Amino acid sequence: MLLNNLKFFNLHKFFPIILLFIVTFTSSEIKLKSPKILASVVETSTLEVKINTICRKLKDNNTVLPDLKVLSQALAGFYDLKERGVITKDILTVVDFTLSSTVKRLWVIDLSTNAIVYNTLVAHGRNTGEEFAKLFSNSDSSYKSSLGFYATGETYNGKHGVSLKLDGLEKGYNDNARSRGVVVHGADYVSDNFIKSNKRLGRSQGCPALPVALTQDIISIIKNKSCLFIYHSSRDSKFRNVLFS
Repeated sequence: MLLNNLKFFNLHKFFPIILLFIVTFTSSEIKLKSPKILASVVETSTLEVKINTICRKLKDNNTVLPDLKVLSQALAGFYDLKERGVITKDILTVVDFTLSSTVKRLWVIDLSTNAIVYNTLVAHGRNTGEEFAKLFSNSDSSYKSSLGFYATGETYNGKHGVSLKLDGLEKGYNDNARSRGVVVHGADYVSDNFIKSNKRLGRSQGCPALPVALTQDIISIIKNKSCLFIYHSSRDSKFRNVLFS
């Protein structure tokens, strides 16, 4: 009985000290973690506000916009790349390959003025699909389009005239773009006349080909480290803002 009373007395005596230690340790842990958690919340909130503001301003200009989900993904990636210094221009080009090739599914957006500079046709690869893009590849000689984020590179004169090299930024999705020769160029098969005759747009060997009349002007705006985002709904479940290699 005496031993039991002694154990109780000792535990009762030291319980406040033990409790103080636990509270102090837990509080210090919270203090250490809270700033990081708070910073993450603030950063996410700030990005969302920025994206919502831009979407609203673009909508106010009464222009045809990409789907809000697509535009939001494109903007999130753009700001991530801009912060890293991978891109330097406030120009974002969005391609939505979920849409029919018979509609204007490429947008060039100037984020310094929140204006749509161009909205035009764009071709996908011949093995990617007929009217609709369905299959994508990062492999050489696949003649398929590649999805994801790109940084635009330098220009050169090739068999299609003025063309623009691209650097794919997502490993496994488009990082072979330069070695594959996937570039922005003009093509006669990217036109309303071709659509009228064939019920679809012409197709490339994997390049995002543009109408000849607009190619030089678009390339002059987007060249040298602007952001290009090529989207398809099949990648929604795999989209992350930290895929860049």
